[in-house]
Amino acid sequence: MDILDKYILKKYLSTFVVMLALFAPIGIIIDVSEKINFLIENKVPFLAIVVYYYNFTVYFTNLLFPIFLFLSVIWFTSKLANDTEIIAILSSGISFNRFLRPFIMGATIVSIFVLLMGFFIVPKCSEGFNNFRYTYLVSGGSGAMTGQNTDVYREIGDNQFIYVNSFNNVSKTAFSFSLEKFKKNRLEYKIIASRIQWNPKTKNYTMYDYTKRTVGELGDKIEKMDKKDAKFNFDLEDLTPVIYIAETLNLGELNRFIDKEHFRGSSNINVYLVVLYKKYSIPASAFILTIIAVAVSSMKRRGGMGLSLAIGIALAFAFIFFDKIFGVLAEKSSIPPFLAVWLPNMIFGILAIFLLRNAKR
Repeated sequence: MDILDKYILKKYLSTFVVMLALFAPIGIIIDVSEKINFLIENKVPFLAIVVYYYNFTVYFTNLLFPIFLFLSVIWFTSKLANDTEIIAILSSGISFNRFLRPFIMGATIVSIFVLLMGFFIVPKCSEGFNNFRYTYLVSGGSGAMTGQNTDVYREIGDNQFIYVNSFNNVSKTAFSFSLEKFKKNRLEYKIIASRIQWNPKTKNYTMYDYTKRTVGELGDKIEKMDKKDAKFNFDLEDLTPVIYIAETLNLGELNRFIDKEHFRGSSNINVYLVVLYKKYSIPASAFILTIIAVAVSSMKRRGGMGLSLAIGIALAFAFIFFDKIFGVLAEKSSIPPFLAVWLPNMIFGILAIFLLRNAKR
């Protein structure tokens, strides 16, 4: 690694870190302004808020990582171009491909870091982030935020379905629980409870305000109890919202969970596959976005850095838009999840090649 590589690599990494340090507090301030009333009304402990905003920062930066990386590369490369440093580098006989090498090195370091974060750290932070929301902001009492749907309706076996209105992962409690068992398209029995709680010591569930209706040929049998313990053939994670499950599992857990859902024939399998494939596609986008950013901002323009930043912001948001659209299509339609997740990288990869060729000229 020579002086040029060290100089550009230092600029690449330091600008990316500064960009994260600038935007993360802005995201926290916006989030606090939206939730401050609910936090006060629910008397949320200060330590819980601190932990939440640590998890929020990791979750937020991982979600918007492509934008932060793209803008940081646009920023410092435009500055190099405006200070005629790029012209001096290329005039010394260094080819554009050689000039691009430290950028690729920087993208490699960042992508490895983001990949490992996505495998092991982000799932834990996502779990803490969602636990806080479901505990204090969604189902945390009279002051909780409304209008957020956490309904879960899932098939857990042959002709057997469960439903819960909301789930609190901290207390391991689900509310408005029901279980329906069918036989040859005919309801065999239905269990309802105002809430159901997992008991980790006894490995069973406790149902409150329990009612079981067994359908008979001559009449139905009704069984009622204030409290009843029972064992079921579903896991605790089956009571949680679909996307929440996948986001909170590390790589090994997610792969095992997907295998289990494949075996079950789960209708939500595409949602889980989208989360899995994005763990690989988002780090890969670091290379594509870096090349586009260098190609767009390496030329000195009349509009200065402002024009390069405007182009960069437009392209970054276009990438995020395509990423979200294709992700939703994979979850809701017949488009293969792998294709939907990687299609934005393919489209912008082609754009990167085209812009790089023009930049070399």
